[in-house]
Amino acid sequence: MKHIVSMKWLLARLYEPDLIIVDCRFILGQPDSGRAAYEEAHIPRAVYLDLEQDLSSTVTTHGGRHPLPDMKQLVQRLGRSGIANDSRVVVYDDQGGAMASRLWWLLKYAGHEQVYVMDEGFTAWENASYPVTNEQPVVIPVSYELQLKSDMVVHMEDVQKASAEGSSVLIDSREPRRYAGIEEPLDKKAGHVPGAVNYFWKGVHDASGHWKQADALLAHFTAIPHDADIVVYCGSGVSACPNVLALGEAGYRHVRLYAGSWSDWISYSENPIAIGEE
Repeated sequence: MKHIVSMKWLLARLYEPDLIIVDCRFILGQPDSGRAAYEEAHIPRAVYLDLEQDLSSTVTTHGGRHPLPDMKQLVQRLGRSGIANDSRVVVYDDQGGAMASRLWWLLKYAGHEQVYVMDEGFTAWENASYPVTNEQPVVIPVSYELQLKSDMVVHMEDVQKASAEGSSVLIDSREPRRYAGIEEPLDKKAGHVPGAVNYFWKGVHDASGHWKQADALLAHFTAIPHDADIVVYCGSGVSACPNVLALGEAGYRHVRLYAGSWSDWISYSENPIAIGEE
């Protein structure tokens, strides 16, 4: 797999000097829980990056619930975490890869080549009796040079066009009941972008909680033409990232993220909303 590494892979390389491990545990609605969990126990040498403090910017009228961070500020934060352009970065969480995939995507967006998400998560690591610690790592700050891949992201106007013209496959990554508008626990309006199809992001995992292999992911997305231009969204641009990663694993080459996602779409009163199945 191109973007996923096993726990055993990480264990074997735990102390290699060019490897940076990042803990991204975070629970929505409990903003302090991830850092508290990290301070209690984490994989040795891991640094912590917080979804809302480090990997998002301040919420405003538009841009969604987790707007993309200011990228110049993000690369400063990466440098302070010891991440250089040539570092190998392995990211983990305990949320099925949702938070880890957000940092994976941001690093790819920043132009980083060697970034991977650890399969499973911290609880599985701990249950395997692999080493954990509560010691803070000694980090030597470095400089990080931004090489922004601006073609990886789309904005609301692009989604309006794709929805109206069918020029891109729109993938909604939320739970089916949220996609259908049956319930909406987080945002002010329920439903989905007209024309979007639903692929719940947790569908990229198998029954045991592992990321599916490339052939299984290809079968999962088989209804989507391989040469399609694909735009992926969710509620706030976080849990769409596992689908972006999984589509890449399956060999899709034209995959972009609607970073503001549903919470941005509904911030424009003129945007239409669809209910039910497409």
